[in-house]
Amino acid sequence: MQHEKFGIYLNTKNCQVMRINSPYWIPKGAGWVFLTPEVNTTLLKIRGLAKEKGVVKDPEKIVWGDWSEVPKKR
Repeated sequence: MQHEKFGIYLNTKNCQVMRINSPYWIPKGAGWVFLTPEVNTTLLKIRGLAKEKGVVKDPEKIVWGDWSEVPKKR
C-alpha cells in the first residue's frame, strides 16, 4: 500500500527534508532516510528526530527541500 510510504524523508547528503503525501514521487536511494509517517511534523520536531536517529552531524542545518529539484515523472 502506497500510504505506508507517506511521511517525512530526509536527504542526508544535502540536509533537506521532503513531505511526501502523494504517490507522485517516493524518495529512493541511499541518501534518503524515512524519519516519520506524520506528514504534518514541524521542522523543529524533524531536527529532533534526525538528532535522535543520528542521521546527520548537525540537525540545525536541515531545511525544507525544493520540489523543483524532484525528478519529473515519466
